[in-house]
Amino acid sequence: MNTKKYTVTAALPYANGPLHLGHVAGVYLPADIFVRFLRMKKEDVVFVCGSDEHGAAITLRAKKEGITPQEIVDKYHGINKKAFADFGISYDIYSRTSNQIHHETAQDYFKTLNDKGSFIQKTTEQYYDQEFNQFLADRYVTGTCPNCKNEGAYGDQCEKCGSDLSPTDLIDPISTLSGKTPILKETSHWFLPMDQHEEWLRTWIKEGTLDGVQQHDPKTWRNQVNGQCMSWIDGGLHARAMTRDLDWGVKVPLENAEGKVLYVWLDAPIGYISATKEWAAENGKNWKDYWTGDTELIHFIGKDNIVFHAIIFPILLKEHGDLILPTNVPAYEFLNLEGDKFSTSRNWAVWLHEYMEENPDKIDELKYVLTAIAPESKDAEFTWKEFQARINNEIADILGNFVNRAIVLTQKYFDAKVPQLNSLEEVDQDVLNQLAEYPEKIETLIRKYKIRETQAEALNLARLGNKYLAETEPWKLAKTDMSRVETIMNIALQITANLTIAFAPFLPQKAKQIAGYLKCGELEWDVFGTSTILPVGHEINTEKPSILIAKIEDSFVDAQVAKLEASKAVGSSFEPQKEAVTFEDFTKMDIRIGEILEAERVPKADKLLKLLVDTGLDKRTIVSGIAEHFAPEDVIGKKVSVLLNLAPRKIRGVESQGMILMAENEEGKLSFVSPTEGFGPGSEVR
Repeated sequence: MNTKKYTVTAALPYANGPLHLGHVAGVYLPADIFVRFLRMKKEDVVFVCGSDEHGAAITLRAKKEGITPQEIVDKYHGINKKAFADFGISYDIYSRTSNQIHHETAQDYFKTLNDKGSFIQKTTEQYYDQEFNQFLADRYVTGTCPNCKNEGAYGDQCEKCGSDLSPTDLIDPISTLSGKTPILKETSHWFLPMDQHEEWLRTWIKEGTLDGVQQHDPKTWRNQVNGQCMSWIDGGLHARAMTRDLDWGVKVPLENAEGKVLYVWLDAPIGYISATKEWAAENGKNWKDYWTGDTELIHFIGKDNIVFHAIIFPILLKEHGDLILPTNVPAYEFLNLEGDKFSTSRNWAVWLHEYMEENPDKIDELKYVLTAIAPESKDAEFTWKEFQARINNEIADILGNFVNRAIVLTQKYFDAKVPQLNSLEEVDQDVLNQLAEYPEKIETLIRKYKIRETQAEALNLARLGNKYLAETEPWKLAKTDMSRVETIMNIALQITANLTIAFAPFLPQKAKQIAGYLKCGELEWDVFGTSTILPVGHEINTEKPSILIAKIEDSFVDAQVAKLEASKAVGSSFEPQKEAVTFEDFTKMDIRIGEILEAERVPKADKLLKLLVDTGLDKRTIVSGIAEHFAPEDVIGKKVSVLLNLAPRKIRGVESQGMILMAENEEGKLSFVSPTEGFGPGSEVR
């Protein structure tokens, strides 16, 4: 009896926004395909995922939308859970880290490690926003990466070069709350001394051994995983804080930890364990069976989560003492969209839930394309023209065409019954020999996590069928040799039945549709590769088969591209372009560089500053609604752009003689439109 088990996890998506195709292609779809294969093999597997509902990303989104973090996570947990279900991602459980069972599990885990002395408590200086009176978690601080000079790096990681960072590493740090430079202030936290784990991690990752016992095959780990991990280790690991000063998250379960929560990358991966507990309790299982003993733990993730799953979480698992470590971390690169990166802030994305609502009849088609272009070893790109080409030229012309011919010819010549298998010719035997090789081909590839190649092999089986019919031409032989046609069509139908097995993990709906044509039900893996699945005389569907895969029309592609461009123009935060103006209208505006000489708040007006501005022509008073973003003392001496010939108007009793021009980003932060050095008051803006 096989007692081996599999625990397969898909990275917990942040519940701060909807899922786009980049997320699906690089984590959730390949994980689902792998799990569907294991289930076909009758393996004991649990597939867990859920919403990651803590961390700075959630609170930042909540502040942006002006609602509570709980409202944010409730909203996006619901959207994403439904999108996954509609798309057919077959989780055993899709949980959430706001559940009580998760908070209890995470707190117990922290206490276990703390009691073992796995953490060190120390006081350090951390950035603090004086305006908001709070310490800033890593993602609340942005600045310039010290390594690649990316100006949009976060306080924990530069997403451009992948460097592990601390907020104090950033050049010119800025608080995402106030937009101002934070100060350093002392605070105490619990740290994981990762530097103490370098030696065993190096051996475990490079050789696959732990304490002299072989844990995994390092040859099956992807190059980008090994490379990124060894880069971190060779560069020297550092102690990393496992707690944060926040009011949203799993509370640190110690008496001297008021106002502190668990670091999201301690909290979130424990979510895999708490989700397993939840599933086990609902299904009469023991969760420990899937986290101890002869169990393979496999994490499907994106490349930006590699170190958290292949270094930090393994340390936490090993420190716990009786839990398994991952046997593989299949990490995917990024998927781009129509020549650009997916961007939530710019709304440059194809959202999964929207696609499902608009195209419920094209689910497997999307699955096929995303798997065919999956970014397994390098970044890939999704375009609607390629979507069309792959559907039309591959699964429609190859898979759909073969299945249709096999069904229709059987209906035509043999009254929809499986004909006799008579004497075999060399071409028949060659095809049957090739058919018998497919189970091993597919299993070998998928167990090496080469899921894109595995799907290609499934399509090759349909190619084999098409080639066989093209070479034997049963429609011609039907005029002279029906005995020969019987053999050809028997073999063609056996290939068709085998296709339902080959494509079941990849195109589950289409596989069921083909099985419906054959009236064969869901077939077991054990019969895959055989030529006796359908017995002689078995009656297939007598009705003309519906189109298995409809061709994608140009109009569909044009509509999708137009929608994408329109969404980009509108954006998720920016206002759309205003009505066009003439050049003559523009030339009427007199915009000059000015210098702010004095600034004070307007009484009883929280948003207004009264400014005295040197315009080069005169010194004039301007009232500006920037008081929520800038203190009076911060703007004195600033060079700004001023619209001079705006008609004067009284604002709260003060006559304003112009307008200060400001830039606003998608988060609602303001910045002065200022010139470079050498441009003083009076310089014209044209």
